[in-house]
Amino acid sequence: MPEIARFYGIVIKLFFGDHPPPHFHAVYGEYVGLFNIDTLEMIEGDLPNRAKDLIIEWAAINKEEMKKMWEKQEFHKLPPLE
Repeated sequence: MPEIARFYGIVIKLFFGDHPPPHFHAVYGEYVGLFNIDTLEMIEGDLPNRAKDLIIEWAAINKEEMKKMWEKQEFHKLPPLE
């Protein structure tokens, strides 16, 4: 699963052969979350609220680019949250 971003100990990954809806994975230590790219809702996972908030903030900035990557199945690194 390609890593597309890393910030504050959070790793964001995107896997193209995965099931719909378009989504990304976030890993923070032993915690994981699965987020819908369109709604930014956490579909499943156990992330702490602070990490979840940072991920949603980052995803709102990069939403359109992630949608393009999912559709074209071409990935590249995205900038971290600053």
